[in-house]
Amino acid sequence: MGTGRNAALLAHQISLLSSRPIVVLDVETTGISVAKGERVIEIGAVRVVEGKLGERFSSLVATSRPISPGALAIHKITPAMLAGQPTPEEVFRDFASFIGGDILVGHNVGFDMRFLAAEFARLGQRLTNSSYCTLKLSRLCYPQLRSHKLEILGRYLFGALPEVRHHRALDDAELAARVMLRIAEEHGALC
Repeated sequence: MGTGRNAALLAHQISLLSSRPIVVLDVETTGISVAKGERVIEIGAVRVVEGKLGERFSSLVATSRPISPGALAIHKITPAMLAGQPTPEEVFRDFASFIGGDILVGHNVGFDMRFLAAEFARLGQRLTNSSYCTLKLSRLCYPQLRSHKLEILGRYLFGALPEVRHHRALDDAELAARVMLRIAEEHGALC
Protein backbone atom coordinates (compact mmCIF):
# COMPACT_ATOMS: atom_id res chain seq x y z
CA MET A 1 0.00 0.00 0.00
CA GLY A 2 1.42 3.39 -0.96
CA THR A 3 2.04 6.27 1.39
CA GLY A 4 -0.97 8.22 0.06
CA ARG A 5 -3.28 5.27 0.65
CA ASN A 6 -1.84 4.80 4.14
CA ALA A 7 -2.51 8.45 4.97
CA ALA A 8 -6.06 8.20 3.63
CA LEU A 9 -6.66 5.04 5.66
CA LEU A 10 -5.31 6.73 8.78
CA ALA A 11 -7.49 9.82 8.25
CA HIS A 12 -10.54 7.58 7.76
CA GLN A 13 -9.83 5.57 10.91
CA ILE A 14 -9.26 8.68 13.03
CA SER A 15 -12.47 10.20 11.70
CA LEU A 16 -14.41 7.07 12.69
CA LEU A 17 -12.81 7.06 16.12
CA SER A 18 -13.76 10.68 16.73
CA SER A 19 -17.39 10.23 15.73
CA ARG A 20 -18.75 8.50 18.85
CA PRO A 21 -17.82 7.03 22.24
CA ILE A 22 -15.01 4.50 22.18
CA VAL A 23 -14.08 1.74 24.59
CA VAL A 24 -10.35 1.02 24.73
CA LEU A 25 -9.72 -2.44 26.11
CA ASP A 26 -7.15 -5.05 26.95
CA VAL A 27 -7.32 -8.67 28.08
CA GLU A 28 -4.90 -10.96 29.85
CA THR A 29 -5.25 -14.67 29.14
CA THR A 30 -4.17 -18.16 30.19
CA GLY A 31 -2.20 -18.51 26.95
CA ILE A 32 -2.08 -17.28 23.36
CA SER A 33 -4.34 -19.71 21.50
CA VAL A 34 -8.11 -19.37 21.43
CA ALA A 35 -8.19 -22.52 19.27
CA LYS A 36 -6.57 -24.49 22.10
CA GLY A 37 -9.18 -23.32 24.60
CA GLU A 38 -7.19 -20.62 26.37
CA ARG A 39 -9.35 -18.22 28.39
CA VAL A 40 -9.53 -14.58 29.45
CA ILE A 41 -8.50 -14.12 33.09
CA GLU A 42 -8.50 -10.32 33.26
CA ILE A 43 -10.26 -7.59 31.32
CA GLY A 44 -9.80 -3.86 31.56
CA ALA A 45 -11.47 -1.10 29.59
CA VAL A 46 -11.85 2.67 29.62
CA ARG A 47 -14.51 4.67 27.80
CA VAL A 48 -13.27 7.71 25.86
CA VAL A 49 -15.78 10.46 25.17
CA GLU A 50 -14.85 13.75 23.52
CA GLY A 51 -11.14 13.15 24.08
CA LYS A 52 -11.45 12.38 27.79
CA LEU A 53 -10.93 9.10 29.63
CA GLY A 54 -14.09 8.27 31.55
CA GLU A 55 -15.75 5.21 33.00
CA ARG A 56 -13.61 2.17 33.66
CA PHE A 57 -14.37 -1.55 33.68
CA SER A 58 -11.94 -3.94 35.30
CA SER A 59 -12.19 -7.51 36.55
CA LEU A 60 -10.22 -10.64 37.11
CA VAL A 61 -12.06 -13.72 35.82
CA ALA A 62 -12.18 -17.06 37.61
CA THR A 63 -11.43 -20.01 35.34
CA SER A 64 -10.33 -23.57 35.87
CA ARG A 65 -8.09 -23.40 32.79
CA PRO A 66 -4.40 -23.62 33.83
CA ILE A 67 -2.28 -20.55 33.14
CA SER A 68 0.61 -21.33 30.83
CA PRO A 69 4.11 -20.58 32.19
CA GLY A 70 4.69 -18.13 29.34
CA ALA A 71 1.52 -16.17 30.09
CA LEU A 72 2.22 -16.19 33.83
CA ALA A 73 5.71 -14.79 33.21
CA ILE A 74 4.18 -11.87 31.29
CA HIS A 75 1.19 -10.80 33.38
CA LYS A 76 2.03 -12.43 36.73
CA ILE A 77 -1.62 -13.28 37.43
CA THR A 78 -1.60 -16.43 39.55
CA PRO A 79 -4.33 -19.03 40.13
CA ALA A 80 -4.51 -17.82 43.75
CA MET A 81 -5.38 -14.33 42.50
CA LEU A 82 -8.29 -15.78 40.50
CA ALA A 83 -9.76 -17.72 43.44
CA GLY A 84 -13.08 -16.20 44.45
CA GLN A 85 -13.23 -13.84 41.48
CA PRO A 86 -16.40 -13.50 39.35
CA THR A 87 -17.23 -16.20 36.81
CA PRO A 88 -16.87 -15.63 33.07
CA GLU A 89 -20.67 -15.53 32.81
CA GLU A 90 -20.86 -12.66 35.31
CA VAL A 91 -17.93 -10.71 33.91
CA PHE A 92 -18.83 -10.93 30.23
CA ARG A 93 -22.52 -10.23 30.83
CA ASP A 94 -21.48 -7.03 32.65
CA PHE A 95 -18.85 -6.22 30.02
CA ALA A 96 -21.44 -6.58 27.22
CA SER A 97 -23.59 -4.01 29.04
CA PHE A 98 -20.57 -1.72 29.51
CA ILE A 99 -19.55 -1.68 25.83
CA GLY A 100 -23.03 -1.62 24.28
CA GLY A 101 -22.55 -0.81 20.60
CA ASP A 102 -19.45 1.37 21.10
CA ILE A 103 -16.38 1.11 18.89
CA LEU A 104 -13.69 -1.05 20.51
CA VAL A 105 -10.02 -0.09 20.33
CA GLY A 106 -6.97 -1.94 21.53
CA HIS A 107 -3.27 -2.37 20.94
CA ASN A 108 -3.08 -5.49 18.75
CA VAL A 109 -6.87 -5.58 19.08
CA GLY A 110 -7.22 -8.70 16.91
CA PHE A 111 -5.84 -10.78 19.78
CA ASP A 112 -8.30 -9.27 22.26
CA MET A 113 -11.25 -9.58 19.85
CA ARG A 114 -10.59 -13.28 19.20
CA PHE A 115 -10.62 -14.01 22.91
CA LEU A 116 -13.66 -11.83 23.58
CA ALA A 117 -15.58 -13.41 20.69
CA ALA A 118 -14.84 -16.85 22.13
CA GLU A 119 -15.97 -15.81 25.62
CA PHE A 120 -19.16 -14.25 24.22
CA ALA A 121 -19.82 -17.38 22.13
CA ARG A 122 -19.63 -19.50 25.31
CA LEU A 123 -22.52 -17.36 26.59
CA GLY A 124 -24.47 -17.77 23.35
CA GLN A 125 -23.83 -14.16 22.31
CA ARG A 126 -22.05 -12.53 19.38
CA LEU A 127 -19.57 -9.69 19.62
CA THR A 128 -20.52 -7.38 16.75
CA ASN A 129 -18.77 -4.13 17.72
CA SER A 130 -16.43 -2.47 15.22
CA SER A 131 -12.80 -2.49 16.28
CA TYR A 132 -9.67 -0.49 15.53
CA CYS A 133 -6.07 -1.19 16.36
CA THR A 134 -3.63 1.32 17.87
CA LEU A 135 -0.77 -0.99 16.86
CA LYS A 136 -1.72 -0.67 13.18
CA LEU A 137 -2.28 3.07 13.56
CA SER A 138 1.12 3.48 15.21
CA ARG A 139 2.84 1.61 12.39
CA LEU A 140 1.24 4.01 9.89
CA CYS A 141 2.07 7.12 11.92
CA TYR A 142 5.51 6.24 13.23
CA PRO A 143 7.17 3.95 10.67
CA GLN A 144 10.61 4.99 11.93
CA LEU A 145 10.15 3.11 15.22
CA ARG A 146 11.83 -0.29 15.40
CA SER A 147 9.17 -1.63 17.74
CA HIS A 148 5.55 -0.66 18.23
CA LYS A 149 5.03 -2.47 21.54
CA LEU A 150 2.69 -0.48 23.73
CA GLU A 151 5.29 0.41 26.38
CA ILE A 152 7.83 1.50 23.77
CA LEU A 153 5.24 3.55 21.91
CA GLY A 154 4.14 5.13 25.19
CA ARG A 155 7.71 6.15 26.04
CA TYR A 156 8.19 7.52 22.52
CA LEU A 157 5.03 9.63 22.72
CA PHE A 158 5.10 10.67 26.38
CA GLY A 159 8.66 10.28 27.65
CA ALA A 160 8.60 8.69 31.09
CA LEU A 161 5.49 6.64 31.69
CA PRO A 162 3.45 7.00 34.85
CA GLU A 163 3.76 4.19 37.37
CA VAL A 164 1.70 1.41 35.78
CA ARG A 165 1.54 -2.35 35.92
CA HIS A 166 2.48 -3.35 32.37
CA HIS A 167 0.60 -6.38 31.09
CA ARG A 168 -2.27 -5.76 33.46
CA ALA A 169 -5.47 -5.14 31.59
CA LEU A 170 -6.76 -1.81 32.91
CA ASP A 171 -3.33 -0.13 32.93
CA ASP A 172 -2.64 -1.29 29.36
CA ALA A 173 -6.12 -0.16 28.24
CA GLU A 174 -5.54 3.29 29.73
CA LEU A 175 -2.12 3.58 28.07
CA ALA A 176 -3.59 2.48 24.73
CA ALA A 177 -6.33 5.12 25.15
CA ARG A 178 -3.71 7.82 25.73
CA VAL A 179 -1.76 6.58 22.69
CA MET A 180 -4.92 6.70 20.57
CA LEU A 181 -5.65 10.26 21.68
CA ARG A 182 -2.08 11.38 20.97
CA ILE A 183 -2.18 9.82 17.50
CA ALA A 184 -5.47 11.59 16.81
CA GLU A 185 -4.06 14.88 18.13
CA GLU A 186 -0.87 14.68 16.09
CA HIS A 187 -2.68 13.70 12.91
CA GLY A 188 -5.33 16.38 12.78
CA ALA A 189 -8.34 14.98 14.60
CA LEU A 190 -9.34 14.83 18.22
CA CYS A 191 -11.37 11.92 19.55
